[in-house]
Amino acid sequence: MRPDRVWFETDKVLIGGKWHAASANSTIDVVDPSHGTVLCEIARGGSDDIDEAVAAAHAARAGDWGRLTAAERGRLLLRLARLVRDRAEDLAIIEAQDVGKPLKQAQADAVALARYMEFYGGAADKLMGETIPYLNGYTVYTVREPHGVTGHIVPWNYPMQILGRSIAPALATGNACVIKPAEEACLTALALAHLATEAGFPDGAINMVPGLGPEAGAALAAHPRVGHISFTGSVTVGVQIQQSAARNVVPVTLELGGKSPQMSLRMPPSNERCRFS
Repeated sequence: MRPDRVWFETDKVLIGGKWHAASANSTIDVVDPSHGTVLCEIARGGSDDIDEAVAAAHAARAGDWGRLTAAERGRLLLRLARLVRDRAEDLAIIEAQDVGKPLKQAQADAVALARYMEFYGGAADKLMGETIPYLNGYTVYTVREPHGVTGHIVPWNYPMQILGRSIAPALATGNACVIKPAEEACLTALALAHLATEAGFPDGAINMVPGLGPEAGAALAAHPRVGHISFTGSVTVGVQIQQSAARNVVPVTLELGGKSPQMSLRMPPSNERCRFS
């Protein structure tokens, strides 16, 4: 069984521009949270697949992807944004069924995904260094350079939105991405990888390895050839990822467990000062 509107194979990893079975030839059931039924299977990638994906990303950086200008990278992101808009209703239906969220919210998420691609596509050739005043006869300047290969571990609740805001800036600045989507809900992430291939991204610029967090996710966070890790999820796992990355002196961007903090104001009697509770 497949979710409605799925036009792609779901049980493969994308490495170096090619879709194939995970190295262990194992899969994970994807369950519809609204009904408890199995929707389909996804690949159960592991450390060997992560190794292969990171190597493919480095090859892309040394090859066609790394040779593109910033303007050319921006055009690819804008092309991907158009493809997302063209398939927005399909993506929304898949996400609503996969995540268990209202269709209206999933439709907004598809629009947000396209907007992230548009924003960073337009910004790609406008990120510049600075010239710094110094002594006479000297020129001092800064140059912005990509991390190289970036790892992206994406949660289940907003696969399209969080994936978009994570990989779009990385791609705009010339990084090659290795993505480990959440095993609970990753069908729109897989769909985006298919659309990126259709948009013309060079092989290895985007690599997708579904799998379990303690297997594929842990391998990605601890990989010595990854230059930056982005993670959204729990504080507990974020600490583990930060510790793993620190062993390789790799910077991380963490979004951990913050949920709509609120402050309520109680109006005091006239002879009391305001208090916050």
